Amino acid sequence: MSHSTPSGNPEHYSQIWTFRTPRARLALWAGWLLLVALFVGCWHVMNANTMWVFVTDAPTQAADIGNRMFPPRLSYLPELMKPLWDTLNIATLGTLFGVILAVPVAFLAARNTTPSPLFVRPAALFIIVTSRSINSLIWALLLVAIIGPGILAGIIAIALRSIGFVAKLLYEAIEETEVSQVEAVAATGASRAQVLNYAIVPQVFPAFLGISVFRWDINIRESTILGLVGAGGIGLKLQSSINVLAWSQVATILLLILGTVVVSEWVSSRVRHAVI
Repeated sequence: MSHSTPSGNPEHYSQIWTFRTPRARLALWAGWLLLVALFVGCWHVMNANTMWVFVTDAPTQAADIGNRMFPPRLSYLPELMKPLWDTLNIATLGTLFGVILAVPVAFLAARNTTPSPLFVRPAALFIIVTSRSINSLIWALLLVAIIGPGILAGIIAIALRSIGFVAKLLYEAIEETEVSQVEAVAATGASRAQVLNYAIVPQVFPAFLGISVFRWDINIRESTILGLVGAGGIGLKLQSSINVLAWSQVATILLLILGTVVVSEWVSSRVRHAVI
């Protein structure tokens, strides 16, 4: 590498270039050592409670269950229509109630619409985090213990889980609204409620519809397993069939769940493309 001095005489010098500094290399090696130590510790914990005899025998058992599932017992389908209808109701009503509750939470959490950034917004964010942190299956397990088994527990569980999902995406959409439109409406002397109604709501409404339909699609899948803890739906039939080792019925239920999820995914996709 050469460098020219102002007098024009070239002055040669060499410079050693390294990709990382010694401190960075040391930190990298320390990180790898910690990662290896964590892996060894986790492997030790897993290995201490694992019976490897069953693990090695798992492929044989899986093949045996697969053989018992074939062919599916299609004559069992009529008995699944009522539980399937309950599952759809759980997902739909749970999504509806969750969306209704999520809308005010989202407006309270958004920086540009919250009435109090110091008190109200943190409370709204806490609701969102709490809802998103607890899985719908855990919500259902708690609600079955509180209000008893049935589809009501499933509906409330889906609603509680949906609040955080919908509110988080919606408040982010609210914060991304065009400020110029809000300022234009406010310049007319409109009240705070009128600014929300005429400047913010029209901008976020398509996103709101898309988020709601997307959440309904997710809830269709989640509601199929709530019956495993007594929250109603087709999961009850799945649990009872597994308990009596009726694998041909299990195959029928799984195929029905797969078909339902595929249809809900198609409906969700078409609706979201239409509104966004």
